[in-house]
Amino acid sequence: MHIAFLGLGLMGAPMVENLLDAGYSLTLWNRTRSKAEAFIGRAHIADEPAQAVEKADVVILMLENGPVVDDILMRQGVADAVAAGALLIDMGSVPPSLPRKHAAYLKTRGVAHLDAPVSGGTVGAAQATLSIMVGGERRQYDKAQPVFRALGKATYIGPHGAGQLAKLANQAIVGITIGAVAEALMLAAKGGADPVAVREALLGGFASSRILDLHGRRMLERDFQPGATARVQHKDLTMILDEARAEGLTLPLTGQVFEEYQALLEAGYENVDHSGLLLHLEALNQVRLDGRRKDA
Repeated sequence: MHIAFLGLGLMGAPMVENLLDAGYSLTLWNRTRSKAEAFIGRAHIADEPAQAVEKADVVILMLENGPVVDDILMRQGVADAVAAGALLIDMGSVPPSLPRKHAAYLKTRGVAHLDAPVSGGTVGAAQATLSIMVGGERRQYDKAQPVFRALGKATYIGPHGAGQLAKLANQAIVGITIGAVAEALMLAAKGGADPVAVREALLGGFASSRILDLHGRRMLERDFQPGATARVQHKDLTMILDEARAEGLTLPLTGQVFEEYQALLEAGYENVDHSGLLLHLEALNQVRLDGRRKDA
């Protein structure tokens, strides 16, 4: 099986490492070619995305957003360059309507499609423990299992677009919970409690979560190097609210957290880790979690 992998960002590069370790033959393309050239000698490097997919049995897209995916597929010729009988797997986060559109077009060319967004961040990508949420035909999901096993654990969600709906649900929980953890630690610290000890105590109780564990530690250590950026979290919250409006739903918590991420980006923090939402809360209160004045 030969795989074409398009998109070697924070998530894509470690995913490619795991596919190579699993023994797959790969052709790579990335807009910034130097990121693909890091794999010279281990994988083929293509100059154009359409060139990368011509001889692939499986095509994996790990691109930043819906407009980029649509441009690569429909305007840069990838959808027409994929060979009949191949399987295209879109593993980025895009609006649920997009995989439905792409799947319909690819079907006319004899190409199968799965939407399979992931959760787990760069740690999950590096350790091959990603949660993979898959929409599309069940038989294509079954066919892709060996590839998915090299990257993490896949769950079949439903028809085309269902994987993206599951990812939106994931990102709603992640974004809201990051906000809750930031507020909880700030409340405890401002009242005189040790936030390090508070986090440790909460991890043993009903409030325990991976967000409190991993991102709570990031907040306490002020480690905002991105695993997933605030920019991407904001993009996902935008998609959630767009989907909610289309379905006639009101999601007040998601709306509030969206506004907070919007303010974080407007303050110039679009490329910090999404746990950096703490920085917005600190700016609102003019005090840091460690008790120092915000201007100190």
